[in-house]
Amino acid sequence: MMIFFKARLAFLAVPKTGSTAYQSALRHHADMIISNPPALKHAPVYRYNRFIRPMFEKICGTELEVMALMREPVSWLGSWWRYRQRPAMEGRPTATVGVSFNDFIDAYMQNDRPAFADVGAQSVFLEQRPNGTAVRHLFAYEDDAAVHGFLQERLGITFSLERENASPELTVSLSADVEARLRRHSATDFALYTSIRHGQV
Repeated sequence: MMIFFKARLAFLAVPKTGSTAYQSALRHHADMIISNPPALKHAPVYRYNRFIRPMFEKICGTELEVMALMREPVSWLGSWWRYRQRPAMEGRPTATVGVSFNDFIDAYMQNDRPAFADVGAQSVFLEQRPNGTAVRHLFAYEDDAAVHGFLQERLGITFSLERENASPELTVSLSADVEARLRRHSATDFALYTSIRHGQV
């Protein structure tokens, strides 16, 4: 998570949407960077609302606007699967070494997910809170031009982005049956992503 106080902007770090690269590129312009622990670096809207928003509201009398990126759901899950395929993960309960992508998605759709498939959901991360706290500026991860344009205009800077913390290059493919079931299971995520791409968010 990054806070740009002058710009009144909080940039939430949705996992697997390039947050590490953005932190590296913008760290000298941010007033606050939370890079560890992961639970705070990747604080979702509900955690931002509970811990970060009140700090600025009570001490500074300021309400920040929230921005975030969302990745196409199959690509997002594929990135998790590939990331957990790293040799360094072998032997850990969260490793996907030896697990096919189809099997990973099958496990993800279970009510009681095994550790290797327990990665949450972007729609839950981004969910608006009852008090109205919400992501005001939500971009598709794949729309680099829109994200860059917004940040450069809002912050009054120029910057370049380097790829960091990348997952291993592996082919991500799903059988038609598994993908159809995933689209039903994660309908909220697919609908939210589609709304971003169609300019409805």
